[in-house]
Amino acid sequence: MEISASDVKKLREKTGAGMMECKNALVATGGDFAGAEKILKEKGLAALEKRADRATNEGKIFVKIKDNRAALVELSSETDFVARNPDFIALGNAIADQALEKGYAEPNEELIGIVNDLAAKIRENMGLKRLKILQAAPGEYLTQYIHGDGNIGVVVKMGSDKPEVFGREEVKTLAFNLALHIAAFNPLALDRTKIDPEFLKEQEEIFRKQIEGDEKIQGKPLAVIEGILKGKVNKYLGDICLLEQGYVKDEKLTVAQVLADCGKQLDSQLRVDDYVYFKVGQ
Repeated sequence: MEISASDVKKLREKTGAGMMECKNALVATGGDFAGAEKILKEKGLAALEKRADRATNEGKIFVKIKDNRAALVELSSETDFVARNPDFIALGNAIADQALEKGYAEPNEELIGIVNDLAAKIRENMGLKRLKILQAAPGEYLTQYIHGDGNIGVVVKMGSDKPEVFGREEVKTLAFNLALHIAAFNPLALDRTKIDPEFLKEQEEIFRKQIEGDEKIQGKPLAVIEGILKGKVNKYLGDICLLEQGYVKDEKLTVAQVLADCGKQLDSQLRVDDYVYFKVGQ
């Protein structure tokens, strides 16, 4: 049967395949559009399998907040060119929306399936690397920050003894700036209580060996050496714990001090209850 140019064009727009590929698929199925689409999809998936070992170090972070939940998604690609593709961006946003609507807390077959559908169409290896849901309790507040073209995404969850302060613009601005701060400094933990004791023990051993190898310190009393070790550990914790870091807008103040100062002005207590940091490729 004769295949019309309009059918070929329609199939090409839907699948992204070449004109001749679309025409041949329609010829093979006797003009059956759904059958031709299936053939092209199978070819795309077959090509995708050959690319499966290719690195997907590019991509974007997508964040959606709805009601009292936030979804963070890392969608990966082989090239930055595909990461800027409108279909790729629409897919990332759709996955975040579905995760919130359907309660998905991690990648599953349904989500991976729609990623593979687009990968087959674009003919480039893609992947749903991560999905994270952050739940806010009543009285908590969620905000987000996306850095640059989407290579970093952050969600911050704040709390207060007076939740009505989250309607104030100065508090909304502070919450956004804290998300920006986390994007810039990527703190390892919220505070010292969140540090894995085994990890901290390893760091102490590293500092102890550094001190033992320092000729200027050798021979000093044990109490002095222990004091130096404690100082190094405290400085390290100050560098990696969010609440102890110098605030991105004024490094003379710690994040904890900024929270306390803002809360004092509003006769309330402000705190960071949790946060999530995603960076493409990490």
